Amino acid sequence: MSGLRCPSLYQINTRVWLTELSRKLGRAATLDDLPDAELDRLAELGFDWVWFLSVWQTGPAAQAISRANPEWRRDFEDTLPDLKDEDIAGSGFAIQNYTVHRSLGGDAALARLRQRMQKHGLKLMLDFVQNHMAPDHPWIDEHPEFFVHGSEDDLARSPRNYCRVQTKNGPLLLAYGRDPYFDGWPDTLQLNYGNPELQRAMIGELERIAGQCDGVRCDMAMLVLPDVFERTWGIRADLFWPKATESVRRKHPNFQFMAEVYWDLEWTLQQQGFDYTYDKRLYDRLREGHARPVREHLHAELDYQTRLARFLENHDEPRASATFDPLVHRAAAVITYFIPGLRFFHQGQFEGRRKRISPHLVRAPEESRDKELEAFYDDLLAILRKPIVKIGEWQSLACRQAWDGNQSWDSFVAHSWRDSGGERVLIAVNYAPHPSQCYLELPFPEIQNRSVRLKDSLSSACYVREGNELLERGLYLDMRPWSYHVFDLEVSP
Repeated sequence: MSGLRCPSLYQINTRVWLTELSRKLGRAATLDDLPDAELDRLAELGFDWVWFLSVWQTGPAAQAISRANPEWRRDFEDTLPDLKDEDIAGSGFAIQNYTVHRSLGGDAALARLRQRMQKHGLKLMLDFVQNHMAPDHPWIDEHPEFFVHGSEDDLARSPRNYCRVQTKNGPLLLAYGRDPYFDGWPDTLQLNYGNPELQRAMIGELERIAGQCDGVRCDMAMLVLPDVFERTWGIRADLFWPKATESVRRKHPNFQFMAEVYWDLEWTLQQQGFDYTYDKRLYDRLREGHARPVREHLHAELDYQTRLARFLENHDEPRASATFDPLVHRAAAVITYFIPGLRFFHQGQFEGRRKRISPHLVRAPEESRDKELEAFYDDLLAILRKPIVKIGEWQSLACRQAWDGNQSWDSFVAHSWRDSGGERVLIAVNYAPHPSQCYLELPFPEIQNRSVRLKDSLSSACYVREGNELLERGLYLDMRPWSYHVFDLEVSP
C-alpha cells in the first residue's frame, strides 16, 4: 500500500447553466458571467477539476438535424414538456470547429474563465470528440479524404449509417459517426483513422486545445483503437492514442486525459496514455444491487484502480435519483466515493435531479430539490476533503460470518484508509435489502492492548471497543438494509 492521489471532478452542463444565468440577468450570459462566488464554492467543496461540457462551436447543420429527428424530439419532450425549437441547440458532440462557441464568449472568455479558476485552485477539463465531426465542419470541403466514404451499395444496405453530402467539390457519399453496435449518429460524419494525415490533423487539434485547458475528456475513446475501428469500418488504422498523448505532453507535461470507455478496454487505454478511464463496470454492478460483484471488482491492482473515474451519474447515464431508491443511492455513493480513483460528480446530482438532460438541449426543466440528499452529500464531501481519503493508504477488508449458517456477511463491502500520522477511517456498507451481520477483520495491529473509539462521521453512532477483541474476533456489525458507517478510529494512548 502506498499513498494515493484521489482528485474530485465536477461536471457542468455549460449551455444549460448559462441559459439559467441569462434568465436571471435578463440578457444573454457568457462564460465571463459565471460568478466567482460559484467557483469559490466549488473549490470549498473540495473539487480539483471542473469539466465544462459542450463549449465548442456547433453549427446550423447539426442543429437542424436535431430539431427534425422525431425519435430525438420525443426524448426532448419527455425532458421538457414545453419544448421550443430554441431549446434545441444541437449536440455539443457534433462539433463544427474547436473554437469556443461565439454565444459563450469565444476563446477569450474561456481564457479569462481559466485564469479565474486557477486563482481558486481549480483545473479546467473540456471535451475532445475524436471519432466524428459535424456535417458542416470545414474539413468536409477542405479535406474530404479525412472522412469515411461509402458506396451506393452501402447506402442501400445501411441507410441509417450513410448519407449524401453536398460539398464545394461536389456531392459525396459519407458515413455517419457511430460505434459498431448501434446505428449512426445522423448529425455527425465519421473520421477515417486509416488516413495518417487525419491522425496528424487530430493531434494538431489536441495540441491546440491543450493550450486552453488542463485536461480533456475523450468521447467514446475506444472507437479509434485499431481493432475496434477495423471491426466497425473494415479499414486498418495505426495506433492513435499513444502518439496523441505523447505529443501533447511534450508541450504540456502536466496535461491530463480522461477516457469515456467501455467493453473492458479500460486497461488498454490506460496503457496508451490515459490518466483516467470511466469505471462503468462498478456503476453497472451497483445498479444490479449485489455486494459480492462490487467487492470482486475492488480486488484489482491499485495501479489500475487509482486511474478509474468513479461515478453514479453523468450526462450519458440516467440520473442517480431516478435510478436508485433513496437508501440505495446513499449506500452506492458511500461505496463509489470512498475507494481509490477520480471522484466524478455531475451537476444536479447533489440536489436529487431526476431528469437527464440531453446534450442537444440548452434548457433544464424545473425540479424540486431533495434537501435530505443535499445534506447527505454535504456531509460526504466534508469527509472527502480530508487528506486521509485523498492521499492516504487504502485497503479492502475481509468479512467473516457472524455465526454458523448466517450468510449475510456476503452483503458487506468494507475497506479502510490510514495515513502516516496514525489517523484511520473505516468504511462498511450493507449493500443488501435485508439486515446483515458479520465480523470485520481490521488491519491495525497497533490497537493491541488499547481502547478504540469508533465515531461515525455520517451519523451520531459512536462505540468503544477493546483492541484485543477487535484483533481476535473482528468488529461485529449488525446493520439495517442499505446502511453504512464511515468510522473515525481513535486509539487510546
